[in-house]
Amino acid sequence: MDNKKLKETIISVVEDFFEDELEIEFDKSVTDCKLFGGDGPLDSMSLVTLLVNLEEVIEDEFNISLVLANEKAMSRRTSPFSRLNYLIDFILEEIQNSNEK
Repeated sequence: MDNKKLKETIISVVEDFFEDELEIEFDKSVTDCKLFGGDGPLDSMSLVTLLVNLEEVIEDEFNISLVLANEKAMSRRTSPFSRLNYLIDFILEEIQNSNEK
């Protein structure tokens, strides 16, 4: 699988979500931007909506089925949903783990 294309897809989904749903301008060159928690722009409902959007796009475009809001994500000391770069790394890790099974 092409990790570069996957990263671009993730960033594109997040950008569309920010601009369409939250009406917030998104700078896709800043991958360490805050998403959730603290002063991040996402609340619980918008985070869930974004994660579902990501799961659907990844399944449609890459034929990979993921559940991002899983026990592994919730048990981490640092939330993979707190920053965009953490989310990208987490998704890549989940895909790698699913390929190893």
